[in-house]
Amino acid sequence: MEPNASGTSGSSTPSSSSAFTDPCGTFDTRTRTPYAVTGYWLVPTADECTWRRQLEAIHKVGGDTVIRIGTGLQERRVDLDGRILNREGSETDSRYAPCREDELTCFQAAERDLKRANFNNRITTTYVYRTDEAFGPDLLRCPAMERAIVTDRAVFHRLVAPADGSDDPSCDFTSKAREYHLILVAARADDSLTTLLDVADRFSMKVFPALPLAPRDPERSTIADPRHIGTLTTLTRRILQDYGARLSGRDSLGGVYQPFELQMRDMKENHPTLQVYAEQHQIVEQELNGKPILVSPYLDARKRVSFGATPQQAAAGFKALARTGVGIIAPQDSRGTGKVGLFWPDQRDDDVDKLLQPTVGETTYGTAYHASTRDYYRAMADARADMVAEGYDVQLWANIEAFEPAGAEPCGSQGTRGRAEKERLDSAVALAGRYVSKVISYMWSDFMTCGSPSLSDRLAADWDRPIAVDAVRKGRDILDGVEVRGYNLAGAKISIRWEGLDQPKIIDVASAGWHSAVPSAGLPIGTQTAWVPFDWSDVPDDTWIRLHVVAPDGRQTAEALHVRVPR
Repeated sequence: MEPNASGTSGSSTPSSSSAFTDPCGTFDTRTRTPYAVTGYWLVPTADECTWRRQLEAIHKVGGDTVIRIGTGLQERRVDLDGRILNREGSETDSRYAPCREDELTCFQAAERDLKRANFNNRITTTYVYRTDEAFGPDLLRCPAMERAIVTDRAVFHRLVAPADGSDDPSCDFTSKAREYHLILVAARADDSLTTLLDVADRFSMKVFPALPLAPRDPERSTIADPRHIGTLTTLTRRILQDYGARLSGRDSLGGVYQPFELQMRDMKENHPTLQVYAEQHQIVEQELNGKPILVSPYLDARKRVSFGATPQQAAAGFKALARTGVGIIAPQDSRGTGKVGLFWPDQRDDDVDKLLQPTVGETTYGTAYHASTRDYYRAMADARADMVAEGYDVQLWANIEAFEPAGAEPCGSQGTRGRAEKERLDSAVALAGRYVSKVISYMWSDFMTCGSPSLSDRLAADWDRPIAVDAVRKGRDILDGVEVRGYNLAGAKISIRWEGLDQPKIIDVASAGWHSAVPSAGLPIGTQTAWVPFDWSDVPDDTWIRLHVVAPDGRQTAEALHVRVPR
């Protein structure tokens, strides 16, 4: 993918020394086995050496982007002694118990200071937010009322904002009585995000830290609760003001990640989650100009659920998201959850993969799903082209899920889900890769690292197996032929077969065709193009061909391209 104004891509090979030494050991910064997936989600860690081991492994298989999992803003009740209760409201939350000032709880101290300014001021709602990051003074707007409380366990930031969400910059707490929201941020003294950015600089990688996750609607957990948008906006503004002061010049800061996921479907403009996206985008534009918001909505193609969406409805959802101002939309392919299948049009009557049966039952692809992954990405690519024509600067990436609906062995803290096999990842790339400019994956920890050999080990061992993402009929000079786009096509052979053909037709690219390592416009970095002569008149009318690419050592694509050229 070519570099762009948002800075979301770059060379995967740094110009600095290929190795550096520090207390965590010596780390190799050379990319040796670059796979088609170039970005991964990571669970934040407080251990610098863990960050470095993870980024070294990700860089080894071609990753140039990491996205941090985020945490949420939560409304909390307070007991009669001013102590923060847990989410259920059943007992005090030990995480916030150390937050004390002048032998008062942080809630009591904030209430005291507000009433000293104006006796009729009052706190109507209390929120908490926890993070492994450390913040600077720009998180605080009104030093007389807001402060950092340093304890042995954490650094707490006390934010006091008008309940109307205005985040009044005048810091006038005295002239008139107002209702306020208290936000207690439990942070760290040492900043894991800065550490991650430092490591990413070494590997020429981009980092997308997560924005605060919006509280969920208690009646409909899949959407944001509109009652809290003002307070969420205040917290987001403060965090991004701090980022702007400390981090905006960092090359490794690629943008920010919006962690509140929603289904890609037709949505009205007043959808609460879209309001959250729009509000947070405005703040990003103000405080981190040029850094995009990345969102990763999910697809659901199941016919048997009332909320399953068609590709056309998903395309409408793409446009709705683009209108909120987000810069990168990376829809989940939803194969890992079983909500969408990997199949071609001529496979609609085939039985679904057994690993999908826990989600859709024993049935056929055509019965289970409105359409395939490829149909959804095609429709969203068309929607993106429409939005770009309207002036929206938005990219379409693919988020390939590196897990299965269920697994024989657990992967860390990922519940009953199991890791995917490398062949299935190849197939997912093949079906989505034609229509997107970058392929990323949920997630590195733990799906890429569990088991023996791990999926990341499999990628490193089989990274250069060909993956074909597109094939079209295309002539060169006076010859009819087929042009193939994909990964690792150099020195390969093209194998074409169809029903009724005894032996596949095999054409050597090196001896009979043409190859280019330059990616086609709009395709992910690393893709190549190969052309071979092929007489399409040999193919019976209205017949699907199956095209494999075969590497010089005999390994062929895990997923054949299914192509039909109408007469």
